[in-house]
Amino acid sequence: MTLPSRNAQRNEGSIWKPGGQTPWELSKRVFHDALEDDLIGRASGLAFDFLLALFPLLVFLLTLFGLFASRSAQLRTGLLSTFADFLPPLAFQLLKSTTEELAENASNEKLTVGVVLALWFASSGVASMISALNASYHVKESRSWFKVRAIALGLTLMISILIFSALSIVLAGGALIDWIGRELHLASEVVALWKALQWPAAALFVIFSYALIYSCGPSEHRTHWYWIMPGSVFGALLWFAASEAFRIYLLFFNSYAAIYGSLGALVILVVWLYATGLAFLLGGAINANVERAYNESRFTSG
Repeated sequence: MTLPSRNAQRNEGSIWKPGGQTPWELSKRVFHDALEDDLIGRASGLAFDFLLALFPLLVFLLTLFGLFASRSAQLRTGLLSTFADFLPPLAFQLLKSTTEELAENASNEKLTVGVVLALWFASSGVASMISALNASYHVKESRSWFKVRAIALGLTLMISILIFSALSIVLAGGALIDWIGRELHLASEVVALWKALQWPAAALFVIFSYALIYSCGPSEHRTHWYWIMPGSVFGALLWFAASEAFRIYLLFFNSYAAIYGSLGALVILVVWLYATGLAFLLGGAINANVERAYNESRFTSG
């Protein structure tokens, strides 16, 4: 058996060194895979699945918020303010009104039954993401239906807990910043700094969520867990950029209401979910190509 060379051992575990593949070569491969795997069409399917999964996920999050009755309203406000930073205004109003309606009509009996259904439908969206990742990695699903569903449920729970934890940290941090501002009389400066730090924190959350699904989703064995992957960073940055560009476009060229009437808000939400799905799939295609080149370099360097 041939032992890996010293260079191969040094590069092992570094997925950021894909066997000498240049950014241009990687871009060409990703573009080729995007056309061959019809990522644009798959993003449409993901957008539909995301729409079906979004509101059940909100039901589950509201249930988690209900465990902390004294902070429930603040957590809900924090969740909505987070969406407000990325969603176009019309789509945000639709999401806000629906979330408030869910919160007002919620009862312990309804939530007990609804949380199970919410988890099921929300995990269906994650299961669709897993299926799309399999296509990007050019692998067939070898796991049983029950195992895939269990992984999807686990990922849904973990991402929900991450969202809940992030909101709790923001609330706790906000209270701490207010206290520091009062004590040191630096309210405006501290608040400005806190707001500036929220965006990097949000980016890290999205990157880690992407990495979680990229690592656990595809149907192939992995010997390493990667906290940050190239596709996770690119997918998150692309999603932020697409969300902001979409918001700016609608600010100056908002013709959805004139074309779709009262359905304009729903159409905008679906288009935003489509951009989310496409960014996720492109990130997965990048990871798939990087990992293939990385694995090839490990074998050829032996």
